[in-house]
Amino acid sequence: MTTGVLIVDDDELIRVGLRAIIDAQPDLSVLAEAADGAEVPPLVARHRPDVVLMDVRMPGIDGIQATRHLLATSADPPRVLVVTTFANDEYVYEALRAGASGFLLKRARPAEVVEAVRVVAAGESLLFPAAIRQLVGAYGPAGGDQLRTARLTEREAEVLRLMTTGRSNPEIAAHLVVGVETVKTHVGNVLAKLGVRDRTQAVIAAYESGFVTPSG
Repeated sequence: MTTGVLIVDDDELIRVGLRAIIDAQPDLSVLAEAADGAEVPPLVARHRPDVVLMDVRMPGIDGIQATRHLLATSADPPRVLVVTTFANDEYVYEALRAGASGFLLKRARPAEVVEAVRVVAAGESLLFPAAIRQLVGAYGPAGGDQLRTARLTEREAEVLRLMTTGRSNPEIAAHLVVGVETVKTHVGNVLAKLGVRDRTQAVIAAYESGFVTPSG
């Protein structure tokens, strides 16, 4: 089964490079390219990609607006992977808050690009705990109330705290000495109660609410 990818970047050289990397893999295929966020909705409707590689800074409709619009208007939206020059960038943080599943640096090695696409296509978040902490510390608003209104159980709160460290479901299961399926259930409950799409937004909510702090 091939994972379809849409590349969105105003720099043609970046698009060409990403296409070459992705199309070289037997399980990945670039379905289309766009130079502006305004082109994303019709291309997604036409090609139904699994993953959108979204440049965060574009002169027209930027990656933040395009991500927010895509997730708000598509019944079954693709996963969005933000592509950026700088990790510690307010644009990246806002794109993650808008619903992107993670970010990828433009200087990433080909193997890292391929792995990132596969991870988000599988429904996982590309979560870098240290980077998220830095972004929240620099740009995150304080005083969010998602955790207070979510009414997480004690175990769900424990699972969320472990999620903020970047642990996978098997790693959380090993730490708590429970089954992976049990952890999946807890993670699903956390996401549902917080009203977020994936782990990245759950972790951001945990920081913004003060449940965990960037300083640790």
